[in-house]
Amino acid sequence: MPAATGDEAGRAAERVARESFGRLVALLAARSGDVAAAEDALSEAFAAALRQWPKSGVPDNPAAWLVTVARRRGGDAARRRAVEAGGVDRLALIAEELEDAALSPDAIPDRRLALMFACAHPAIDRAMRAPLILQTVLGLTAEEIAAAFLVPPGTMGQRLVRAKARIRDTGISFAVPERGELPERLEAVLEAIYAAYARGWRELGDGAPRLAEEAIWLGQVVVGLLPDEPEAKGMLALMLYAEARRSARRTDDGAFVPLEAQDVARWDRAALARAELLLREASATGPSGRYQIEAAIQSAHVARRLSGAATWPAIVALYDHLLALTGSPVVALNRAVALAETDGPMSALDALDPLAADERLAGYQPYWAARGDLLARAGRMGEAREALTRALGLADDPAVRTYLRTRIERLPRGS
Repeated sequence: MPAATGDEAGRAAERVARESFGRLVALLAARSGDVAAAEDALSEAFAAALRQWPKSGVPDNPAAWLVTVARRRGGDAARRRAVEAGGVDRLALIAEELEDAALSPDAIPDRRLALMFACAHPAIDRAMRAPLILQTVLGLTAEEIAAAFLVPPGTMGQRLVRAKARIRDTGISFAVPERGELPERLEAVLEAIYAAYARGWRELGDGAPRLAEEAIWLGQVVVGLLPDEPEAKGMLALMLYAEARRSARRTDDGAFVPLEAQDVARWDRAALARAELLLREASATGPSGRYQIEAAIQSAHVARRLSGAATWPAIVALYDHLLALTGSPVVALNRAVALAETDGPMSALDALDPLAADERLAGYQPYWAARGDLLARAGRMGEAREALTRALGLADDPAVRTYLRTRIERLPRGS
């Protein structure tokens, strides 16, 4: 291999970290049962790559090189821990179970998914199962996970450390669960997959579309694995409804386009048809859960835009049901936005008032953007400008920032 410059080596390492860090940690942790140790070993391998690749060249398979080095670096420590705990046989069994699962036609067909179900073990705190999956298997940072769950980054980081320590200290194995154990772990797996998709949906930078595609793939695997679970179909339908609109979210020059202004000719009709079919199948096989209701809301939006159907009352009713089910402040926010279309902006602002004291929304950009829009529609321009300015400060997407800045500039002066 020809030598690489420091910049070339750095770019190669950055690309592997962006695309494969979570998967490599999952692969390493599958053998050791220690997530934190796997992360440490892989971080050391990346540091070694930055030292060696400028001299020896970037290997043909950088990910394999990193795994090999990480296993070598972590091997001595893992063997010491295994001997001290008498766990050599357990570690070998974990590796054998996962390798057997990969060859068995009856097993979970994706090793990452097997590890996701392992992270949803009942011994792990329920609230931390999905965040643990997001970091361990899908490679999201503590900051990204914290934003998805409306939790301060420092708090989320501490909780993740404690969850990984519990896996190590209690000997929770990263083995494939029995098929009968899968349904009780499904909620956390679906939550993690959808949170990963939402991250890939919001971000258009390097790696984001890959994350969305990976989430959809994992959703398809779950549906194939558990075809009688209506919520799995509901979640996959929800992702496909959103993905069908991806190309319409930006103009050709990259400007942000809100749903109401999107060119429906740019929507992916095949993805929409698949989503509709999944939603019908989910509704026919079980009670409506969170993902089915959210998918039904998206279906109503599609019908409204494509055919002009008057679906706003149905959308509000669906949000009422979803809010009663989840109690989520984000659902309450979306319900208020929908309520403005049936009862006017003042009713929507009244519905938003109880959310003003919710600290979780203080740094939530969509809350301030929606509030600013409703205030402008109600003629309260000074307050609208303040809210939209706050939304502008919280936005990290340049296209959204441009959209909000233009929105602010077009507000009439005065109150």
